[in-house]
Amino acid sequence: MNEVLKGKNCLITGATGALGGSLAKKLMNQGCNLFLTGTDEEKLSELARTLGVCYKKADLGDPSQVKHIIDEVIRSEMQIDILVNSAGVFNIGDMDEKVFEHMMNVNVHAPYILCQFFSDLMKKRRWGRIVNVGSSSSYSGFKGGTSYCTTKHAILGLSRSLHEDLKDYGVQISCVSPGSMKSEMAKISVDQDFETFLEPEDVADQIVNVLSMPESMICNELRLNRTIIR
Repeated sequence: MNEVLKGKNCLITGATGALGGSLAKKLMNQGCNLFLTGTDEEKLSELARTLGVCYKKADLGDPSQVKHIIDEVIRSEMQIDILVNSAGVFNIGDMDEKVFEHMMNVNVHAPYILCQFFSDLMKKRRWGRIVNVGSSSSYSGFKGGTSYCTTKHAILGLSRSLHEDLKDYGVQISCVSPGSMKSEMAKISVDQDFETFLEPEDVADQIVNVLSMPESMICNELRLNRTIIR
């Protein structure tokens, strides 16, 4: 059990996804107290019941539900020390304005609001950790991926700017950007070999490592790429 993480209160979005669910279990094993959010009520309640933690179902594509998460955390009286913005949506090809707006809400707007609210509280305590989950698409583009890459470039920019705003207050901001992972969401990418995708458990391990660093060290950006591409 890591002494940096032991007893810390952690909010994880996207907990019903492959990465979020794996990360929740790993942080629980490190002694964290968890508050989970996700869109799948059945999966979320089962995971929360298994781990014995608080949860709130929410669709981050609806900005009003982001505030519901904050209100629920306040009601739980849990002071959040660690925020992991793991929720995300992925799509390729042409999209209408409503689909793009939903993607921006989930991938950018929700992390922005959650970072803004909880970092203010972290500043007062002069300790906090925030990990925003980016993507290899935070650094590049691909055909048909204009909308998705736009959102992931934005989350990288958000993380870089927040680091400058908060580094003097003991609040560490990191952006972890994995390549394609084995998840239901990634299966729509039919031009790649799913079997070569990263294992969510391996990516979760690296996020735990980032969160576990001593106060004298920070990993601002971590890029995780596949070594085998067929």
